[in-house]
Amino acid sequence: MAKRKFKLTEQERNQLLQAYTLSKDAATRTRYQAVRLYGEGYNEGEIEQITGCSRAILMEWCRAYLADPAQGLVDKRAGGNSAKQNKTQVEELYQKLHQYTPRELFEPDASTADGQFRTLVDLAHVIQKWHGVEYRSRIS
Repeated sequence: MAKRKFKLTEQERNQLLQAYTLSKDAATRTRYQAVRLYGEGYNEGEIEQITGCSRAILMEWCRAYLADPAQGLVDKRAGGNSAKQNKTQVEELYQKLHQYTPRELFEPDASTADGQFRTLVDLAHVIQKWHGVEYRSRIS
């Protein structure tokens, strides 16, 4: 079994602990905690139980930390979403979807057999039909 090369100095440990304490983002706090625990010698199974991260993710976080100790573990996503509909369009969509059943909106094209339930395909279809917006992904 190979000896672990990733070890934290006392200063690095304290910096990670301080960053963990000051961070308000739960995901970022988890990264700080996981890397600190690994650097203190905890085994991967214990870290997985404590933080819920897999070994692969833990190793990715450790590499990010080594590459840039100051910013490697900070979440770099911009956040939010790039809404393709304005607030008025969203409200109009909400009202129409609660006013009509999918069968009334799509007739034979309703995606469920009884026409009572909407699917993502139904929703994407009405958004495109009513607002001319087409999403590239069904999970958008």
